[in-house]
Amino acid sequence: MKRSDLLAAAAIALGLAGGSAAPIWAAGDRIVIGVLGDHSSAYADIGGPKLVEAVKMAAEEAGGEVGGRKIEVIWADSQLKPDVAASITRKWFEADGVDVVVDLPSTAMALSVGQLAEEFDKVALLTSAGGSNLTNKDCRPNSVHWTYDTYGIAHSIGRALAESGKKKWFFITADYAFGTQLENDATAVLKETGGEVVGSVRAPLNTVDFSSFLLQAQASGADVIALANAGSDAVNAIKQANEFGLGQAGQQVAAMVLMDNDIKSIGLELAQNIRYATAFDWTLTEESRAFADAFRARTGTNPNMNMAGSYSAVKHYLKAVDKAGTVEAGPVLQAMRDLPVHDAFTPNGTLRIDGRMVHDMYLMRVKSPTESQSAWDLATMETVVPGDVAFRSLAESECPLVKK
Repeated sequence: MKRSDLLAAAAIALGLAGGSAAPIWAAGDRIVIGVLGDHSSAYADIGGPKLVEAVKMAAEEAGGEVGGRKIEVIWADSQLKPDVAASITRKWFEADGVDVVVDLPSTAMALSVGQLAEEFDKVALLTSAGGSNLTNKDCRPNSVHWTYDTYGIAHSIGRALAESGKKKWFFITADYAFGTQLENDATAVLKETGGEVVGSVRAPLNTVDFSSFLLQAQASGADVIALANAGSDAVNAIKQANEFGLGQAGQQVAAMVLMDNDIKSIGLELAQNIRYATAFDWTLTEESRAFADAFRARTGTNPNMNMAGSYSAVKHYLKAVDKAGTVEAGPVLQAMRDLPVHDAFTPNGTLRIDGRMVHDMYLMRVKSPTESQSAWDLATMETVVPGDVAFRSLAESECPLVKK
């Protein structure tokens, strides 16, 4: 793929009137936001162009400029490859004037871009990556982990199901860093609650046929068949689990990461009663409903947690730039920690020194077709998991930025 295709720049100069404050920077200066996502692989449907639109919404709601600096949004397709992501990011930082990178839908990508952000004194907003190591032993001073992580997912759905009596688990796990961490974090929760793992298998990214994995899970006698994957992999696994009658046989299929786009692809008839954890429920507040309405009008689809998280992270970043009066990473990151997070994504977020944005998580159940009252009325909230319960505490942290 040509670099011009990779960068397929959707650069928008959002030069709207931004209020009466005098410009802080020289005329002609910009704030450039680079959205580095997946537009062609397993996570294209849950990110891709629609996530770019969420970022544009945040920029537009800021008035198109901060302190006299016009906001520009550009995007590129990483192809879900860390080396491609690193190459694009380096060029963005060295030649294209990018100040902040957002999205980054894999842990490996987030690690490589986080390292470059530190090297070039930029900011990396990890809004789609899931590995909990990103704010633990592999934390970096210029990286912010916004939306969710494997620890938060595990401590939301894993603890709830185990404490309900479903103690025996079988994992079908994506065979890369995110899947491995998700299984490991969930296994730790099971041990804490008296549960056990009766088996697990590794499925490559972009697996089409899950039949052999599902047969092993079915034969294991597990109470829960946990899908430690996401995107099209989760969709394919759930569809095929239904064909094997796993839910009807009494085994609970738990999609540890599931989004509205996925549920639409599967259909309520097949997905009904599946439990999953999420960082965003669009029905939670008036503000979240208004954001979802605006996003649907713009894109034709509902915002999932990665889209809402990207919108939120960029809005907060721009507020911090305004407060700091600079795009220099250090002052901006400090301002992001100082400012509370209250928006359509979360009513009660705070950013910690380890880079973790702490907020509530939610345990959801997919509705049946008869329960659904509208096109995007797909799930009901069963439990709110407070942020200080869902996410790893600083006392447990191995992040070197945390002083103990």
